[in-house]
Amino acid sequence: MVTPDRLPFDPTPRVMDWPAARRWREEFEGSVVFTNGVFDLLHPGHVDVLTAARREGEALVVGLNSDDSVRRLKGPDRPVRSEAERAYVLAALEAVDAVVVFDQPTPLELIRLLRPDVLVKGGDYSEATIVGASEVRAGGGRVVIVPITPGHSTTSTIARLRDQTSTSSH
Repeated sequence: MVTPDRLPFDPTPRVMDWPAARRWREEFEGSVVFTNGVFDLLHPGHVDVLTAARREGEALVVGLNSDDSVRRLKGPDRPVRSEAERAYVLAALEAVDAVVVFDQPTPLELIRLLRPDVLVKGGDYSEATIVGASEVRAGGGRVVIVPITPGHSTTSTIARLRDQTSTSSH
């Protein structure tokens, strides 16, 4: 139930362009955590990484692959949801303080811009394969790998949905 002292909030201000994110970072005095990804169809594994990441600091910034960068990474059928839709959903999550879309092949430029105190990725990465890990460590920060939640991936979800659709159309 919504009461006057607990009105629903508008997540759109949490979706920031690069200049706004830089200003926010310059003004924020606490420790900032950064993670990134496609976040095409949000699933429990995503939520687990985001909540674990948020526990590592006082604010969580999510770098979100643009639609073009997703197509370059995942192929012409992805993303399922547009970058605006994906950013809006992420920004509505309590664990997320800011969402910034990036179009580059990796989030390295965004990491350099925001200078996070902690860099978090899911357990399908090792520190050697995490883009920006050496930069964050060089700045005195930490790198954290969150264990994967078994049985959840966007790719497998899409495959199941396609199988169900093709089975039901016969």
